[in-house]
Amino acid sequence: MGMMSWRQILRRTFWLGLIFTLCLPATDLATLTILHTNDLHARLTPLENGAGGFARLAGLIRQQRANCTDCLLLNAGDLVQGSPVSTIFRGTPVYEIANLFGFDAQTLGNHDFDYGWQQTLKFVGMATYPTVLANVVDQNGAPLVKTPYVILPVNGMRVAVIGLLTDSMKDLSTPGLMGPWRTTSAYETARRTAAEVRKQADVVVLLGHLDAFEEAAILHTIPEIAVVIAGHVHHGMEAPLSEGNRVLVRLQAYGEELGRLEVVVNKQTKSLASWNWRRLPVDEKSPVAEDVSKEVSRWEAEVTKVVDQPIGKALREIPQAEVRKLIERAMCEATGADFAFMNAGGVRDRLPQGQLLARHVWNIMPFDNLVVTGRFKGRALPVVVTSGRTIDPDKEYTLAVSDFTAANMSAAGQLGVTGLVFDKDGPLLRDVIIDWVRRQRVLE
Repeated sequence: MGMMSWRQILRRTFWLGLIFTLCLPATDLATLTILHTNDLHARLTPLENGAGGFARLAGLIRQQRANCTDCLLLNAGDLVQGSPVSTIFRGTPVYEIANLFGFDAQTLGNHDFDYGWQQTLKFVGMATYPTVLANVVDQNGAPLVKTPYVILPVNGMRVAVIGLLTDSMKDLSTPGLMGPWRTTSAYETARRTAAEVRKQADVVVLLGHLDAFEEAAILHTIPEIAVVIAGHVHHGMEAPLSEGNRVLVRLQAYGEELGRLEVVVNKQTKSLASWNWRRLPVDEKSPVAEDVSKEVSRWEAEVTKVVDQPIGKALREIPQAEVRKLIERAMCEATGADFAFMNAGGVRDRLPQGQLLARHVWNIMPFDNLVVTGRFKGRALPVVVTSGRTIDPDKEYTLAVSDFTAANMSAAGQLGVTGLVFDKDGPLLRDVIIDWVRRQRVLE
């Protein structure tokens, strides 16, 4: 007999679990369906590959919720930042439209702080659904959000939903945007809060904007948490991760899919008896929510004159890794720098083949980062900057980076050094890229 595919394994696991549950008293069992999204990043309209779009996503959500008596809809953070509408209007239109989705709860992601913590609190106030966040506090321990968790009644059950933000927030945000707020340990907060809420709930769900290590640690070592709905890592999972009778799921970013996790809960043991997870594509076959479509069109009309201007042409699709190199070239040419460094995480999209619009650069660089420069001896420049080029250790060179990189030099994935001081601010990085593409005219 050949090896089973992961889909066959999932089906067998689900049916074995279902057979087991039939042996339990019916009063001890209840079904729960969790529809979920993560890292929507303000992509209101369909992507270049034809997937996504808020109107389609909302239509699919409504289709899945129709006649569903045990459904919850959860969002795992980073609702804003990633499109011109969000950048120009500081995320407000995105939250207005998201109120039409019918979320039951959300947590916050690192990019939900990109417009400053005061704007983050405005988002929390705008949302017609609760925001849960247990591990962002000030120096006195006072929480940013007053609801670390909520307990939602679903299908005769009490479902606890806890919200968490990654510990690495300090390296993911430009200094000052978080103000007096900081994250406490996501793992320790999860462990402590789960133990508290389990006494009040029939099942505990963690809604976490976490890195892969935090996800795994919580799944594998905190038994009180039955379900982890994750975000922040943009790559979707082919199959759920599990530990005993616990499960973790995460979707592809930018609204390309909607998750549907169906579980059977043993209320006596407060654990899962079985589960089944599907990734539902959001594409041209998805139903369209006309009210959402109308709002998307209204807000897009506000920015189209600014961003839908032709700036050049690409003879092929240019992937993100190559876009990063093009940005570094543009930074050098704009500032006269000898070297430039662009952090990989700051490049948010690829360049499509064909006509290039300013919008494409806005999608690549939604952040209002400045280009900054500094003069440094060759010996001070890290290898990631010099890329194997021969340099004189005693000669001074000009290095150009974004102000985000300059403020986070020692962060993982940045320059990996400390002590470099950039003393000259330059233009907006997004404008530098747009101007550079215009001068090139054709990208090969």
